[in-house]
Amino acid sequence: MTDFQKYTQRYLDQVPTGDWLAELKKSGEKTLGIYTNLTEEQSHFAYAEGKWTLKELLLHLSDCERVFQYRMLAFARGDKNNLPGFDEDEYAKKSFANERTLESLVEEYTLVRKSTQILSETLKPSALQATGIANGNEVSVETIGKLIVGHNYHHLNIIEERYLSKLGWI
Repeated sequence: MTDFQKYTQRYLDQVPTGDWLAELKKSGEKTLGIYTNLTEEQSHFAYAEGKWTLKELLLHLSDCERVFQYRMLAFARGDKNNLPGFDEDEYAKKSFANERTLESLVEEYTLVRKSTQILSETLKPSALQATGIANGNEVSVETIGKLIVGHNYHHLNIIEERYLSKLGWI
């Protein structure tokens, strides 16, 4: 198994059912359920030195989803360009998430997720099976959709285990 396959499998394993489109909606609702119940002060919490705050984590979810969504669109439309990778830590450093309101970050996540849902739900089966090259690896549109879901669930688990539980919020 290649490094890419190992990397993607850890996210694909997070998708609890075979219906990734339903899980896309559920994971979004669960994320919003957590974030809409946080205070502005709580959203600045990081569970350890050098770790992202809850605000940075939410914007990370939106940033990654945008990148993955673009890949889905490009490959579904037949784009044969090798799409670049990205450095999530650099994105987070330059996001200024902590300078924004929690409300604005929640609104952004909501809109990004809605856009992903519309794109995903309107793709024909043939488009879902289309493949392309991202960060030097071939991947299908459907797999990218599942990665969005698995990535979101991965971070929901981290939020529950390392953020909310440490603060006694769950």
